[in-house]
Amino acid sequence: MKAMKRSTLATLINATLFSAVAGTSFSSLAAQETAKKSNQLEVIQVTARKRVENAQEVPVAVSALQGDNLDVYSSAGMDIRFMNAKIPSLAIESSYGRTFPRFYVRGLGNTDFDLNASQPVSLVVDDIVQENAILKGFPVFDVERVEVLRGPQGTLFGRNTPAGLVKFDSVKPSQEFEGFSSVSYGTDSAVDFRGAVGGGLTDNLSARVSVLWQDKDNFIDNRAPGFEQDDVLGGYTDRAARIQFLYEKDDFSALLNYHVRNMDGTPIPFRANAIKSGTNDLVDDFDYKVVYHDAAAREKQTVDAQGLSLKLEYDFNDYTITSISGWESAEVNSRGDIDGGYGADFLGEFHGPGSIPFPSESESGLPDHDQYTQELRLASNFDGDVNFQTGLFYFDESVTIENFGYNTLAGGALNGYVNQQQDTKAWAVFGSVDYTVSDDLKLTAGLRYSDDEKDFEAVRKIVSDDCLNNLIQCTNDITRTTDVSDDHVSWDISASYKLNDDVNLYARVANTFRAPSIQGRITFSDEVTTADSETVTSYETGFKSDVLDGRGRVNASIYYFTMDDQQLTAVGGTANTTSLLNADKTTGYGFELDTEWVLTDELNATFNFSYNKTELKDNSITIPVPDRDTLHITDTTVNGRAIIDGNSLPNAPEFISNITLRYSKELADGNFYAYTDVSYRSKVNFFLYEAVEFEGKPLTEVGVRAGYTWAQDDNEYEVAVFARNLFDEQVAIGAIDFNNNTAMVNEERYVGAEFKVNFF
Repeated sequence: MKAMKRSTLATLINATLFSAVAGTSFSSLAAQETAKKSNQLEVIQVTARKRVENAQEVPVAVSALQGDNLDVYSSAGMDIRFMNAKIPSLAIESSYGRTFPRFYVRGLGNTDFDLNASQPVSLVVDDIVQENAILKGFPVFDVERVEVLRGPQGTLFGRNTPAGLVKFDSVKPSQEFEGFSSVSYGTDSAVDFRGAVGGGLTDNLSARVSVLWQDKDNFIDNRAPGFEQDDVLGGYTDRAARIQFLYEKDDFSALLNYHVRNMDGTPIPFRANAIKSGTNDLVDDFDYKVVYHDAAAREKQTVDAQGLSLKLEYDFNDYTITSISGWESAEVNSRGDIDGGYGADFLGEFHGPGSIPFPSESESGLPDHDQYTQELRLASNFDGDVNFQTGLFYFDESVTIENFGYNTLAGGALNGYVNQQQDTKAWAVFGSVDYTVSDDLKLTAGLRYSDDEKDFEAVRKIVSDDCLNNLIQCTNDITRTTDVSDDHVSWDISASYKLNDDVNLYARVANTFRAPSIQGRITFSDEVTTADSETVTSYETGFKSDVLDGRGRVNASIYYFTMDDQQLTAVGGTANTTSLLNADKTTGYGFELDTEWVLTDELNATFNFSYNKTELKDNSITIPVPDRDTLHITDTTVNGRAIIDGNSLPNAPEFISNITLRYSKELADGNFYAYTDVSYRSKVNFFLYEAVEFEGKPLTEVGVRAGYTWAQDDNEYEVAVFARNLFDEQVAIGAIDFNNNTAMVNEERYVGAEFKVNFF
């Protein structure tokens, strides 16, 4: 096995070196062409290092989504999961639906569904870290650019970034009056409206207002005997808005950003025994628009979130001072039929579909949440060979979580309640130095000291009839308290070397950590579990090249990382519980390719590909697993526990690939275009242990869009038709293991039409 792994890694290295040589050769040939072609790729500017830089010159594996690709992917009523498998090494999934997305980069993520769960992939929106997973689900609209930074980002971007960082930048206000409005209508009466308008209010003050309204009718029927109801699940109304004010005068700027979201809908439906035993196929009679729930009428999901940030920046010649203050708050309630069926086996014939060992109906709530962040940064703007950034960061979060258990057979009567309280405080001091050794060689070194602490209390109540209307009066069953803390010095060193005018080579070594975590979801258990800090050291090298005289771009990287004490979540097994643990070591390596092409003056293309291999290395860890005939576990098991040493990480596909093609042609007084994209992710394991039924099948999704644009007076107009998941491929994308082979399934084909107007 070890020899095979060395051979695989060697192959990846050879592929990268060959690509670098090929890119150099292509560039040289293009330079010899006597006639230049005018249609070239635009320069992509990123802020991966908190400075505006050319993405081709940054010694970080970074990919950016903007322009047409971003608009197409995020249309059709899509939530943030539209990014899944659209960027090398990036996967996103959720067991909640449109809320609580879980991000994975290079195979590193967290499957924990608790509202207190931390993730090793950080999300930063308009310079503010979104720590809680509910904040991460804020809709994507009126966004200028999305950046995905792969690998540890622990020196410049705060806490909990051992896997990477996803960064959103909204369109900012400007003095120029402009805006847009678009509306689409699609499958199951889905409506997606979004718009924005902005411009100067005075010579120094400008503003921009952005809105989103998405609505979809319930379209999933319930066919459980005695609970039949048409159109009971699947719908939502999601509303969001953002207003920004930008003040600019001389060398000073102030940007105020207020954003708000309100969502009312239903959670992703769980489907009992939807996976055929002995396979990972969906059952033969699977119908996406039908469920068999005895709690469907009570299923709901609501989200209320808002935030406010203020960015102050003062540029005084050689230095720039930046202050970023942020407040974020979220509330959520999500109640679902977790067993995904009706009745129970002990009721005789009244159960289904298939075996339902016991009913499970639960709700998670976030009634109180506040996050405050403050960053103060000083950056130099010297003309010489040395520049630096240094600063302070403070993070303060208070969260209250409620977990409810219900007796489905008693009409949904409350029979369990747990209240969790957690306060997190963290601070850091950081610095980064850039040194230009020569015109071709540049070095960067970063250092960050972080201190993180959490105080936690969980109280479980004995729920009785006399306290149902006031849970505070219920008798405490158990109370559990704990606190965790740690500090860490993160660092990175990188080098960028200009091989020629079109090819940059880079190398990077980085180390960072994820702070200790707490899992206190004790509705069905008695113990709070904790996980110590995980630390990662990553080694990476690659090249970034512009080829064919600017008509092509080829970027590639290879990496290897080791993670010590990785935080893992054991989910389910024999009961609806979760627990935290640390693995001794995890290793990962892979290869990433990111390309763009102007094939002709009328045809553009992108192609990206990534290979990510992860492996757990700890022969002392065993995981509780279900004991039933319908489940075929492939790991070695001892006394009902699986040995997971050597397994890959859950929800970590080895292969991710995406290709897009865009054809445009002048027609009459406008422009016709046709667009297609194909995304692919290979198989994944849903849990830490491996089972035939819980190995998610590879998923390929195809999108198409065709439209016509034209200008009239001062406006630009567009009409388009589109489809997502064109071939209606349906596979299990998640599972519940403690009860039966319950599955969550990817969304069905979506077809729609859109009208858009840009005005100036």
